[in-house]
Amino acid sequence: MSAQSPIVDSPHTLIGFTELVALLHRVFVQHGTSPEVAAILAHNCASAERDGAHSHGIFRIPGYLSTLASGWVDGKAIPVVTDVASGFVRVDAGNGFAQPALAAARPLLVSKARSAGIALLAIHNSHHFAALWPDVEPFAEEGLVALSVVNSMTCVVPHGADRPLFGTNPIAFAAPRADGPPIVFDLATSAIAHGDVQIAARKGERLPPGMGVDSLGQPTTDPKAVLEGGALLPFGGHKGSALSMMVELLAAALTGGHFSFEFNWAEHPGARTPWTGQLLIVIDPSKTAGQSFAERSQELVRQMHAVGLRRLPGDRRHRTRAKSLGQGVEVELQALNQLRDWAN
Repeated sequence: MSAQSPIVDSPHTLIGFTELVALLHRVFVQHGTSPEVAAILAHNCASAERDGAHSHGIFRIPGYLSTLASGWVDGKAIPVVTDVASGFVRVDAGNGFAQPALAAARPLLVSKARSAGIALLAIHNSHHFAALWPDVEPFAEEGLVALSVVNSMTCVVPHGADRPLFGTNPIAFAAPRADGPPIVFDLATSAIAHGDVQIAARKGERLPPGMGVDSLGQPTTDPKAVLEGGALLPFGGHKGSALSMMVELLAAALTGGHFSFEFNWAEHPGARTPWTGQLLIVIDPSKTAGQSFAERSQELVRQMHAVGLRRLPGDRRHRTRAKSLGQGVEVELQALNQLRDWAN
């Protein structure tokens, strides 16, 4: 589908998903990535935009490009995959992006999970600047269960502390079910995702109470105050803070990556991507006894609906995806024109 006329009363337009991927691919190549890296990043960003995850779609492109221009990340890095043990794969991303490292290790990871029933992938020396659910959802589409964690740059104050230390440190989970798309969720261990704070600041909107503090450590609902010397808070107080600590240990300490506080991009003006680590655990549920896991998942979904739950995690994303694939991905017209300029 080609770009359409702007939607009435809204500065948006429609573009086909394949066309958007191709456009983003040209943008990435034009700004210093290899074609192979560009293909993975373009599909990832376009998928987020297609599914309505705007804080990780086109919105992220300026950050990618300024980071590439700064020399902070290697857009042509070739990941090195190491077969460590029967259920353990390690990848050195070569100071490149995490998704190409995952793609390089994926065949071996799946093979080990099918063979042993469970396998772990440890990615280090990597930059993750995207939503985390696209990393795990494809495994569930193959009938596997997947869990992933990644730490990011320091911007979250641990519960009970007075200065930021942790990253937003998201956790993503995906599991197959018998009569529908996989169960997938992706949540930050901060009270709100950093990208959502940036979007709120750009739109001039306020944050809900309890999301962050200003540079003096005082509670604020002003997203600019959070971004300009302030910090985010963990969700759920001490519980979210404990989960964020767990992510630091799994994504950084266990993989050999940096903790959120261990890198300094001060000498690379324009750098935006956290240089940390990522952990994935993949399980083959066919090894379980009795009724199939997908059927058990479906039964849980039925019971959740029976007690009044109307929307499962990921439902809105799947509805938006179906709409986008049917009529085109809705994007801001100004952003689309900017992408076309960057692609040339």
